[in-house]
Amino acid sequence: MKYPRFVTPDTEPFDPIALTRETEKIVCVGSKRKYTNFYATGVYGGIATAYSCGCCLRCTFCWVDWSRDFPEKFGAFYSPEEVFERLANVAHSYGTSKLRISGAEPTLGKEHLLSLLEHVENSPFKLFILETNGILFGVDEDYVAKVARFTKPHVRISLKAGTPEDFTRKTGAIEESFELPFIAIENLLKYDVSFHVAAMTDHRIMSSAERASLVKRLAGIDSRLVTNLEEEVVDPYPTTLKRLEYAGMKLKWPLR
Repeated sequence: MKYPRFVTPDTEPFDPIALTRETEKIVCVGSKRKYTNFYATGVYGGIATAYSCGCCLRCTFCWVDWSRDFPEKFGAFYSPEEVFERLANVAHSYGTSKLRISGAEPTLGKEHLLSLLEHVENSPFKLFILETNGILFGVDEDYVAKVARFTKPHVRISLKAGTPEDFTRKTGAIEESFELPFIAIENLLKYDVSFHVAAMTDHRIMSSAERASLVKRLAGIDSRLVTNLEEEVVDPYPTTLKRLEYAGMKLKWPLR
C-alpha cells in the first residue's frame, strides 16, 4: 500500500489495520518503540508523559506533531524499561504519581506496551493514562484482555465521527473500520477495564445530526457512556491547521 501521510480531497480510503502493520515496521523493533519526548504537563492534574510516534488514522483535526505523518523521520527507539525509567524520572521531578503515553497511537507495538504496563504495575505510581483511538482494541480482544490484568491503566478512548461516511472523511480510513472503536468500548466493558469515552464533537466539524448519531450509538452500548462523555474541540496547533488545509476544511477561530 502507498503510505498515507494526511487526508486530502482525493485521498483513497485505507485500511487502518494494514496501516498499523506498515507503521509498526517503522516505529517498532522487537520490544522497542519510537518516542520523540518525555515531559510533564498540567493535564490530569499533572502527569508525566511519553510522546509516541506513528498512528493508524489520519485525522484532519489531529494536534500531534509531524511524527504522526512521517514516523521514519522522528524519534528514537526505547525499550519498555527505558520508557518507564524516563517517565519515572520526569514524574519524580514534577512531583506526580501519574504517567501516560500520548502523541500518536500508543497501542501500536502490543509487546512493548504490555511490557511497559508490567513495569508500571510493579511500581509505586498510582495511575497510567492510555490515550487511544480504539482501533486495535476493537480488532484484537486479546489485547484488551491482557490490559485488564493490570490495575493501574485508565483508557481514554477518543471517537472521531458519528457515522461511517464522516469517519472516512475525517480520518481517511475505510468506512468498515468505523465500528472498531465501538467494539473496543464493548471489549473494555466486557473485561472491566477502567475507561471513559471522548469524542471530537466540535460543532465546526460535527453537525448536530452526526453528534446525535454518535450519542445514540453509545447509548445503545451503555447509557453511562453518554453521561460521562468528554466532548473535545479542535485546537489551532500549527500541524492541525496544515492538516485541515490539506483536507480542504476551513474552520473559524476562535471557537464560538
